[in-house]
Formats: sequence, structure tokens, C-alpha cells
Amino acid sequence: MKYNQKIILKNGKETLLRNGDAGDGKEVFEIFNLTHEETDFLLSYADENSYDAEQEAAFQEKKTKSDNEIEIVALVDGKIVGLAGIEKVGTKYKLRHRAEFGISILKEYWGLGLGKALTSACIQCAKNAGYIQLELDVVADNVRAINLYKSLGFTEFGRNPKGFNSRFCGFQELVYMRLEL
Repeated sequence: MKYNQKIILKNGKETLLRNGDAGDGKEVFEIFNLTHEETDFLLSYADENSYDAEQEAAFQEKKTKSDNEIEIVALVDGKIVGLAGIEKVGTKYKLRHRAEFGISILKEYWGLGLGKALTSACIQCAKNAGYIQLELDVVADNVRAINLYKSLGFTEFGRNPKGFNSRFCGFQELVYMRLEL
């Protein structure tokens, strides 16, 4: 799936949002690991990354060739500063109307509108791919993210009080959210 859009962040920096490609593999691998070190709100820790740079390149290429999945990279001054994507929940008839959304942004770019731009881009890609529902999980303490998702139309449909087990603070409650497309 292809995507390409220029936006201006709140700090005045021009940012390119585009689908990742094989050439981004090494940098995406590095940014993924860094963003997963900077916050306890993401699914995994950097030391649990099961990909290497070469596998990441193949993953980016696969998503670019996909008709219904995508990985979007955000570039500021030619450097990747954020990642977001949609992935099908399943291929069986009962599941193929659903996609999952994920996002990670370097901490120094939080609060500049990049999260909203990447989320909006993924919503549009999910619509274009024919999905009817976009889903995400978010740590309940991540109030900024929850407010962002609500502002874009996501609604809560459940909670898991022990959804994540943090190395730093113990169990974290997950909020399940969905958006009807």
C-alpha cells in the first residue's frame, strides 16, 4: 500500500509521511528500538525485538506491496522520527473486516501533532483498504494517547486490568478501542 503526504508540525518543521520501503530497514530498526526504550507504553521492550535490520527491510517491502496493510514512516530533515501502521486481524471471513493500528514516535517529537497526523493517515489507509473497523490497545495511564484517539472517533469497548506486565511498575491496565470506518 502506498502513502505520501507532507505536513507541518506545530514546531514549524515540514514532515513527510510515506510508506516505508526496504531502504528504510536499518533506520526503522534503530527507531523502533529507541522508541521502545523511551516509554513503557509500548507492547515490547527493545531487547525483545525479534527482527534485525535485514528482516525489518523485508517487512517494510512486504507492507509496501500489500493491498491492505501499511507501515508509514515520518521523516523530519530526512530522518525517521516516527512509525505507524495497520495490519489485518485475520484472513478468515469472520475477521477480515478488522485491522489493528500501532504507532511509536521519538519522545522529542511528542506533542507536535505527529501522532494525530500518523493516526489520521492510518485511518485513511484502513478505509482505502476496505476495512470496516480499526482497533488498538492503549495503556490506561497514557491519557494523552487516549484523548487523541477519542478526538479521532475511537471509542472504548473494554479493559484488561492486567493487560501488560511492566518491568518497572507491574501490571498495566489496557484500554481496548475501536473506530468504525
